[in-house]
Amino acid sequence: MPLVRGALAALLLLMLAPLATLAFAVPGPALAAALARPETAGALRTSLAASLCAVAVATALGVPAGYAIARSAGAWRAVALFLLALPIALPPVASGLVLLALLGRNGLLGSFLAGHGFAVVDSLLGVIIAEFFVAGSFVAIAAAAAFADADRTIEEAARTLGASPLRVLLTIALPSAAPGISAGILLAWLRALGEYGATSILAYHPTSLPIELVVALSADGIPRALALAEAFVVLTALAIAAATLLRRRIF
Repeated sequence: MPLVRGALAALLLLMLAPLATLAFAVPGPALAAALARPETAGALRTSLAASLCAVAVATALGVPAGYAIARSAGAWRAVALFLLALPIALPPVASGLVLLALLGRNGLLGSFLAGHGFAVVDSLLGVIIAEFFVAGSFVAIAAAAAFADADRTIEEAARTLGASPLRVLLTIALPSAAPGISAGILLAWLRALGEYGATSILAYHPTSLPIELVVALSADGIPRALALAEAFVVLTALAIAAATLLRRRIF
């Protein structure tokens, strides 16, 4: 259908034209110089460490939570999905303020943690928590959808043959839902990697890559900020390509 193909072409053009502009706006030497700066390397290490930790926790909690949601009754499933969607729907700055009210030095939980030597504000732990709060729900929601779409006939047959619920989950349900879950994990990681609003309020330091991009824009102007933006695009494109190839090999 020409109309459908035209809509796809228009959408791709509108989405990709600004990204393609970076290839012409930032020459290779400028990109190399921006990446060679020590503050950029430190911000990249912080972002990678925090985002991977946040997604690891989101996966460990979200996959079993998604299975529980998918196998719950309609009302409980709707309530759980509604609650999981709230952090995603909040503006990023509002998410940071909510976390600060809870975990700040004078917050409900933050004052207790500070009294026992655990600092959340302006710490790597704070970056991890902020990224987990804004991205963690993606894994659970994707897992719930993947488990709900899976054929339950084999699961029921395995239970009638005496398989334990844990064995059914690990050997039947999880492999069948793995493609959808992996997509949710990738989406959560990309969201965590690019998080700025909540992180800038709860843990401005250590500087993550999105915060370093804003700092570069303020301190050095548009050229260096564009170079960091291009590095961000290349990093995420490589991650998406690698995940796509891995899924094709596995699934």
